[in-house]
Amino acid sequence: MIAMILAAGRGERMRPLTDTTPKPLLTVRGAPLLDHLIRQLSDAGFRDIVINIAHLGAQIRAHLGQGERYGVRIRYSDEGASGLETGGGIRRALPLLTSDPFIVVNGDIYTDYAFAQLPLTFPGRAHLVLVDNPPHNRAGDFGLRNGRVTETPPRLTFAGIGVYKASLFSGHHEERFPLAPILRAAIAEGAVSGEHYTGFWTDVGTPERLAELNAGTG
Repeated sequence: MIAMILAAGRGERMRPLTDTTPKPLLTVRGAPLLDHLIRQLSDAGFRDIVINIAHLGAQIRAHLGQGERYGVRIRYSDEGASGLETGGGIRRALPLLTSDPFIVVNGDIYTDYAFAQLPLTFPGRAHLVLVDNPPHNRAGDFGLRNGRVTETPPRLTFAGIGVYKASLFSGHHEERFPLAPILRAAIAEGAVSGEHYTGFWTDVGTPERLAELNAGTG
């Protein structure tokens, strides 16, 4: 199975740090976020990784190269200067995502989730990993009932880890669009399965959360 890491975001909430460094290259506990994720994916058996880039993307290419030192092959989906949002970015990369399904991981999370446990087969068009709601997202994103993702409470938070089938993006031909509306449409059809992960997970979305992680308090 091929894995994709979303690394094209501007990182507005991380400014001024992201004015000069792409958010996935910010250092957490001794290494850039991308290094942690790629090593975890490699340890889980993933050998082909696609990374989308936009803002300061040349820095990501220069840092990661083709992935040799991680034991993987890295290919890049370049979205230009502005990026295509999550949905548009995945759709642009579909020619490189030659396994069906494929996994997608947000490039700004720090977690001990074992990627090897993601399902290779599942009903519907997507499988999402959900986590307990952090302080910055108390209302959560999606419900989970009997292994099926719903819109009903109580809600959990989407971890930014998912397994998707290419059919999830069928009919979406616009260049730039978010992922959430596509997921919600599939959820309404009962076509999204899910799991609740209770281990360590952090969305490294602000300088404060980054500092907490590096201080060992996050």
